[in-house]
Amino acid sequence: MHLEIERLSKTYPGGVRALDNVSMTIPRGMFGLLGPNGAGKSTLMRILATLQNADSGSARMGTIDVLRDKVEVRKILGYLPQEFGVYPRVSAVKLLSHLAALKGVGASTRDRRQVVETLLERVNLADVRHKAVSTYSGGMRQRFGIAQALLGNPQLLIVDEPTAGLDPGERNRFYNLLAEVGESIIVILSTHIVQDVKELCTNMAIIHHGKLLFHGSPSQAEQGLSGKVWSRSMTKRELSDRAWEYPILSTKLVAGSPLVRIYSDSDPGHGFRSSEPDLEDVFFSRLESA
Repeated sequence: MHLEIERLSKTYPGGVRALDNVSMTIPRGMFGLLGPNGAGKSTLMRILATLQNADSGSARMGTIDVLRDKVEVRKILGYLPQEFGVYPRVSAVKLLSHLAALKGVGASTRDRRQVVETLLERVNLADVRHKAVSTYSGGMRQRFGIAQALLGNPQLLIVDEPTAGLDPGERNRFYNLLAEVGESIIVILSTHIVQDVKELCTNMAIIHHGKLLFHGSPSQAEQGLSGKVWSRSMTKRELSDRAWEYPILSTKLVAGSPLVRIYSDSDPGHGFRSSEPDLEDVFFSRLESA
């Protein structure tokens, strides 16, 4: 089953165009939605999650009209927003059981309890299931968030900026869990972190100022920049003087000196050497040309 989005638009009061005729096809698996803060990612996620209305356009998943059949969408939807609140002093098992009951999961209390226990095992929270979710670390709370999003066996899972504030270990555990889930359903991962998309997603899109700048696989995106990325190490003074006029893709300090990557269709001279493009180069080159 695919999610088909066609000419989706949304303008907020004051004239801010959050989405501008966005069209794309999202297949089963991990799909990365990449863009800087304020690009329109969260607006798109909220529209697909039935929390917000679009001004125009359409979105369909199989026979379901996502924009109009909101009750049907919610039956197949799992959603993990960027931030979610929890009741203080309520344990993970009680909170998840409550959410399962609200979602109509399980024909009986016993069935529902079995679903909850299985989900907590799956997200590696079984050992702390009787602890209050409000006492969990950031990574544990995100894993609980995935557990609640997976209630009812959704066919569409939307995850908005999930790894912000997580340490590397928690981030890796979260990645592994998302990758496992994404083997059988559509998972849309909205993020501004390029590495998240590169490591997890087989398909992706780049959005900026509400416009779709790229839609395809990460490898296709990188191949499109082949022979057009150049780099060199230089002093901070050389960087500030800028004896060239090519767009800078990124600047990183390596051993105390800036390593500068630029975009050019041909050899730019000035000591630059051809470099293999990566997804970060794609991201910044698309933003630069937008």
